[in-house]
Amino acid sequence: MRFNWMAWYRYSLAGFAVLLFMFIINAEGITMIGAASQIDSPYPQKKTEPLNMTVILERVYLDGEISQEVVHETCWSMENFWAKYDQWQLTDMDDSTMVFRKQVNDISPLLKANGFFGVTEDGVLTIFNGRPDQLRIIQSFFQIDIKKLESSKQEELIQGIPIKTKDRYVEVLETFKPYSLKKE
Repeated sequence: MRFNWMAWYRYSLAGFAVLLFMFIINAEGITMIGAASQIDSPYPQKKTEPLNMTVILERVYLDGEISQEVVHETCWSMENFWAKYDQWQLTDMDDSTMVFRKQVNDISPLLKANGFFGVTEDGVLTIFNGRPDQLRIIQSFFQIDIKKLESSKQEELIQGIPIKTKDRYVEVLETFKPYSLKKE
């Protein structure tokens, strides 16, 4: 059985996060151990305050685009907090901010709204923000042997091929991959 370093890293990071939050909670005078026995205690207890934190959610799309959403959380229960983000991977944290990341099996909203496949002057298959003639490059892939393309395919690339779905994104890449120039 092969040792999975990524799984070990994730569990270690999660364990560290739990310990850090327990330290933060205890530093604020909130006691978690023996909470049930404190109900009958004749001594007044400090009222527990919620933990206010900033959560940054990063979504990584197939086309390499990364979007960020900032959420302000009021956390009364760490158990509920972790359950809410169980589909996310914790990538960074400090006293009041946590950064989570998730791989999204789709193209980014930017591509859906305004992405076009095209070709640069030197024949590189490229995604543009807008039509290729505007030269706002988002991502470049591989050089194409333009001479081997049918004239209709050449014209499509010059005009720009809109990308509205993941399927169209994959289809265009697969269509032009056989025309790529191999670097040797």
